[in-house]
Amino acid sequence: MFSTLLAAFWIMVPAYIPNPVAALCGGGTPIDFGKTYADGHRILGDGKTYRGLVSGVCAGIAVGALQIWLWGAFGWTFLPEQTAASVVILAFGALLGDMGKSFIKRRIGKNRGESWPIADQYDLVAGAFILMLVFDPAWLFTNITWQILVVILILTPILHRTVNIIGYHIRVKKEPW
Repeated sequence: MFSTLLAAFWIMVPAYIPNPVAALCGGGTPIDFGKTYADGHRILGDGKTYRGLVSGVCAGIAVGALQIWLWGAFGWTFLPEQTAASVVILAFGALLGDMGKSFIKRRIGKNRGESWPIADQYDLVAGAFILMLVFDPAWLFTNITWQILVVILILTPILHRTVNIIGYHIRVKKEPW
């Protein structure tokens, strides 16, 4: 069981890192440039910025590059192999999932920072896996066994909540969810 937990965490690190880094380093020009959609609501909102997107994706890629190096340098073959493609896809996909969720939140009338249970926890997983399915399905199906998927589905909301509470206490987030 511990090896499955470790493998699941290892796989998801490049997807787990971008959101908190985007929150920490974000600000500046919103991705939607302040524009509204046909329904009169913002497309994404002020919380989705170019600085956050770039810093988050870069952080996920940097951590993934470290994983690739560690795997090769120390022969950590007991862990799934990350590739350049997998870390880019996981990092970018996580933030695309978050933006997709924000787009839907605005369409259903939810405000920035308003809690949306389940969607808030799994947007990064959905975005990362959908993008992986499109661009590198062989990696996805080789590495995401049903056991690892179950662990990811259990681990993600725990980590999400923990990181958000920390972000709230260090005043990076306005809400602890």
